[in-house]
Amino acid sequence: MEVYSRRLMFLVFAFALVSIGYAQESNSTTLVPAILTFGDSVVDVGNNDYLPTIFRANYPPYGRDFANQKPTGRFCNGKLATDITAETLGFTTYPPAYLSPEASGNNLLIGANFASAGSGYDDRAASLNHAITLSQQVEYFKEYQAKLAKVAGSSKSASIIKDALYVLSAGSGDFLQNYYVNPLVNHAYTPDQYGSFLIDAFTRFVQNVYGLGARKIGVTSLPPLGCIPLARTLFGYHEKGCVSRFNTDAQQFNKKLNAAATNLQKQHPDLKIVVFDIYKALLDVVNTPSNYGFVEATRGCCGTGTVETTEFLCNPHTLGTCPNASQYVFWDSVHPSQAANQVLADTLIVQGIPLL
Repeated sequence: MEVYSRRLMFLVFAFALVSIGYAQESNSTTLVPAILTFGDSVVDVGNNDYLPTIFRANYPPYGRDFANQKPTGRFCNGKLATDITAETLGFTTYPPAYLSPEASGNNLLIGANFASAGSGYDDRAASLNHAITLSQQVEYFKEYQAKLAKVAGSSKSASIIKDALYVLSAGSGDFLQNYYVNPLVNHAYTPDQYGSFLIDAFTRFVQNVYGLGARKIGVTSLPPLGCIPLARTLFGYHEKGCVSRFNTDAQQFNKKLNAAATNLQKQHPDLKIVVFDIYKALLDVVNTPSNYGFVEATRGCCGTGTVETTEFLCNPHTLGTCPNASQYVFWDSVHPSQAANQVLADTLIVQGIPLL
């Protein structure tokens, strides 16, 4: 019943979007002209394929349920939540990874993806991971604008930049791959202090892209960090279920994120900014997986599903990778499966209506 209700609500909102969202623009086939994506591995569509980093997903079994069963650099067995969202908004192809050869010519008209696995709000940590820092992603966005103007002309380019949807996903890696495992960081900051440090970076990011023309920004909250299989494995010890202190840290960060977004909107009345609450959505799935059609919510599909995230552990030689990833909430020890991304995408599109 819960799945039916959620789907029905989604369909109602989707119908409303199609009916009124861009009805006045009969020549438009998408609800926004372009999508510009920033952040980490949750939304990276292949930028890291072109970087000297261990944070890559350009080999099997990644992508095994994607088009042509080929890995693309997405940390998933198939589509990301942002891919599904793009399809819902009317896109028939996905904005290309900015570092890829596809990011050229007319392909730039529908946007670009600047995200990089191993990145986040903390530029220092991203640099250590040889990922594209968030600051550098903004610099690439400036480059993108210049290239777009050459393709579309200055007037159309400005219109695309103004009406585009901007998506930011960051923060999970800052905590899971940096704060919790790096004594140089967790001895210098409390989780609350580190969260404030990250929020400062978020605020700078929004101010920067706003200054470059962004007016519709959606940012994901932190998920329930303590429910991520990697966290359960490395930090759960004898605790049953999710690591409660990590979930508390995520909730505290999300409060700061919502407050910062509210302040930014007050400073810029023409800015639309939405915080996508994926914390509750993913926690509901983890706590009651059968309500959403899942069988396993405590470990990922790839290998043992407990620590696998990079090519050292989730690779073509991994033994025991599950035959049906749609039954798993997580694909590897950190990233959701395509089936779970569908649930998250439903949340994104419903919560993101104010941006459209």
